[in-house]
Amino acid sequence: MSRQDPIDALARHRHEFGEHGGVNMCIEASSTFTVMAPETMPEIFAGQRGPDTEGCYLYGRHFNPTVYELGAQLAALEGTEAAYCTASGMSAIAAVVMQLCDSGDHIVAANAIYGGTYALLKEFLPVKAGIETTLVDATDPAHVARAITPRTRMIYVESLSNPTLRVADIPALARLAHHHGIALVVDNTFSPLALSPHRLGADVVVHSMTKFISGASDVIAGAVCGSRDFIAGLMDLHTGPLMLLGPTMDPSVAFQLSLRLPGLPLRMREHGRRAQAYAECLTGHGLAVGYPGLPEHPDHGLMQTLRSPDYGCGGVLTVDLGSADQANALMGLLQNRYGFGYMAVSLGYFDTLMSCSGSSTSSELAEDDKAEAGISPGLLRISAGISGTLGQRLEQLEGALKALGILGSGEVSVCA
Repeated sequence: MSRQDPIDALARHRHEFGEHGGVNMCIEASSTFTVMAPETMPEIFAGQRGPDTEGCYLYGRHFNPTVYELGAQLAALEGTEAAYCTASGMSAIAAVVMQLCDSGDHIVAANAIYGGTYALLKEFLPVKAGIETTLVDATDPAHVARAITPRTRMIYVESLSNPTLRVADIPALARLAHHHGIALVVDNTFSPLALSPHRLGADVVVHSMTKFISGASDVIAGAVCGSRDFIAGLMDLHTGPLMLLGPTMDPSVAFQLSLRLPGLPLRMREHGRRAQAYAECLTGHGLAVGYPGLPEHPDHGLMQTLRSPDYGCGGVLTVDLGSADQANALMGLLQNRYGFGYMAVSLGYFDTLMSCSGSSTSSELAEDDKAEAGISPGLLRISAGISGTLGQRLEQLEGALKALGILGSGEVSVCA
């Protein structure tokens, strides 16, 4: 198996059968688990036995067999030794921070990150836990290096930044982190399969599985992928943040997500194909488009070096309309007149989702931090869906541009 073949790794892992030989694993709905000998229970509490040692389970907030198996599938996908799944992407991020950092410690993070992550790092953790974060332009590892202090415990970036779609130079950041003896944590929510952060050097990979991995915008879920020791530490009965803070994934959600993982490669290919086509269409009409699949994108060369060749450059693109009013007007036309997609936050849905990032998913950022991150008021984020035909969607996109006056009524299509 190639080091760069996560799908083969996932396919090789799928060996769990249902209780009666069914091709799908069972949903283990128990909140507590029986032991067959009285001496087993104290051994589980002491960490001497567990899921990988004689299949011993304790309590649903600790490990659950269905959730544990989904974690093993995520580990295969990301190439890590282990993984465990959580109730949300934010709980996964928070648990990783609490595992790596103590009060008084320091984080260096990219300045272009999801608004909820920004609020956690910049506003919540300093007040509640005494953990400080310095935001930097992480597209230049030299900026990251200058921000590292003796109290720094981790570097945090997104593989593709939300919403600016800058590409993290994961190998360079990993070398920098490891030189200083700290961890590189990468949020890979925007680019499952397209990028494999652990295979590129990251220590810990987190996901909001609510997005592309789910694909249906019907569940909230997260995952942490890392070494066996790291995952075990998260679930430690005395100090583990996943165990003690309790962001437990429901086993029925884990079952649903497990059934969707085999279809993820097909979906990611099509999300990437659609996003590339929309980006080329909008660029052809002279609009300011952000998408790493475009040659003019500042990180195009880096993306080509790091990505898997089979899944495009991600399913999200941006277009800067110059003002929030213009961005909102285009979204309104695309949804209400042309049926191109929906005005809604989130991404990775099978229909297209659109939001004006500065006033929605990045609204937590202070105005000067938005400016530093390159999040302008008119920046429209588009998560390319896979429903309808591509030709139909391109016609709808051009129709809305003409109705808004961005294109002349007689202007020839460049998107067909």
